[in-house]
Amino acid sequence: MKITEAELIAMAAQPDQFPRDGLPEIALAGRSNVGKSSFINRMLGRRRLAYTSSRPGKTQTLNFYRINRQFYFVDLPGYGFAQVAKRQQAAWGPLIEGYFKHRPSLALVIQLVDIRHKPTAQDRQMWEYLQWHQLPTLLVATKADKIARGHWQKHLGIIRKELALTTHPVYPFSAQDGTGKDAIWAAIREHLAARPQAIDNF
Repeated sequence: MKITEAELIAMAAQPDQFPRDGLPEIALAGRSNVGKSSFINRMLGRRRLAYTSSRPGKTQTLNFYRINRQFYFVDLPGYGFAQVAKRQQAAWGPLIEGYFKHRPSLALVIQLVDIRHKPTAQDRQMWEYLQWHQLPTLLVATKADKIARGHWQKHLGIIRKELALTTHPVYPFSAQDGTGKDAIWAAIREHLAARPQAIDNF
């Protein structure tokens, strides 16, 4: 995938701040420290487009990144970080659920989990929610560079068991060296091509 243009269009705290151009959207969901910003930067070939922080829970809005003027990555607030005020977390819930349920331009959800660790209860809850609502989903296991390649299958097997996966693939990914980038773009391409108004030249 050749990225010629990528820019942050909106940081939305409420639905009336969402873009209204109708372009397909790919939402990114995951724990606060799973590496969503690093995923965005590596996938788009931009070093600092998405802000990466050593303090998890930094993203508190739905951030819309328009890519090649054809579709969006939508970075959702991370879940599972205890130091984020409970009042703020409570505000995110209806916003994100409303986005999942009522956003017609949502084409795909990419859920990110950390390959090094067993999925948390919140990871499982998110996965079950997405499947219950029959939302097209890719599962990406981040930080693959943090463990030896020979141990990947063991860790992917744990993820598959904890999330009760059968045939659904899990894509190992590294923001450091780009492992998994091409396979994930290929999967994204398939989902976007299935849209009623497929993207040309993707």
